[in-house]
Amino acid sequence: MPFAAAVRAKKNNDPSTHSRNFGATQLTHGDTMPHPAEAKEKEAKFTRKQLIEALNEDLSREYQAIITYVNYSQVLKGAAYMNIADELAVHAGEELQHALKVASHIDYLGGMPSVTPKPVKTSEKAEDMLRFDLDNEKETIRHYRRRVRQADALNEYAIAESLRGILVDEQDHLIALATALGIDAPDPGIAD
Repeated sequence: MPFAAAVRAKKNNDPSTHSRNFGATQLTHGDTMPHPAEAKEKEAKFTRKQLIEALNEDLSREYQAIITYVNYSQVLKGAAYMNIADELAVHAGEELQHALKVASHIDYLGGMPSVTPKPVKTSEKAEDMLRFDLDNEKETIRHYRRRVRQADALNEYAIAESLRGILVDEQDHLIALATALGIDAPDPGIAD
């Protein structure tokens, strides 16, 4: 049933349109969004050990970003890319600061910070490099949005607040990359 028809039927109190799925909100094409209480329960089951593991994945993404930004800032060529190349060099330093913060959180929680970066994609084409970078930033933002919720659920409010600050930088990076590509900044969403 089309959305507008469903709304009209609901307004007319047509019992055939009442949802029987009380645990989730029905979206289009059969997808469901978890009920807020279910999402909160899922976060509540998250443990400190799982947070350490997840933060180590984030740390590996930060290492990836450092390497990517250092490389791309030096190999991007052409007048059209000079400004973004300078910006990427600045981003490399910001990503290093993020890595230090995340490693500190892992240590505080009793874990050992990762030393392995995620793989870095390269290309001969400047636009491809910027698109790879944009994809990496979207992935990073998705995961940090989830991590903030997980830290909050564990009452690790200082970690959550620190991650919010990192998110601000990551979203600025996403905007700069989208602008360099001449596109609107995409909505990264949130990781499952």
